[in-house]
Amino acid sequence: MTHNQICYKHLIQDALRDVIRKILADVVRKGLSGDHHFFISFLTNMREVKISSKLKKRYPQQMTIVLQHQFWDLQVEHDYFQVKLSFDGIPEKLIIPFSSILAFCDPTAAFKATFEIPKITEHTDLNNSEKIVDIKKKIADVISLDACRKNK
Repeated sequence: MTHNQICYKHLIQDALRDVIRKILADVVRKGLSGDHHFFISFLTNMREVKISSKLKKRYPQQMTIVLQHQFWDLQVEHDYFQVKLSFDGIPEKLIIPFSSILAFCDPTAAFKATFEIPKITEHTDLNNSEKIVDIKKKIADVISLDACRKNK
């Protein structure tokens, strides 16, 4: 006899992603209030992530963006959000699935959410071969969550 177990860890992760979705949708409607700003770390090598080849080359596995003063055209959909940011003075459109997010932090509210790092398949454009990328080795490169703690 097999027992189906409730996977609370995955349910909590999904609920936290929904919190982030709602926060960003609220920003679309009302703008950022007060000193709120967000650090969002995400995997760049997930197939659904859409960033320029220049950014993909610069950040082959993960990157952190900051939504604070200079971002445009934030749009929130059920599975992803998109935003325009400037990198070295060049505007770039990023499409970021919620499933690719590693960490979300609002230092003003002392809120942080971190997510399990999935093993993902990376498709290369040159030969369309698949390789498994072990992101766990690179977790140290994710934003320091000390940035999310209020200075005392």
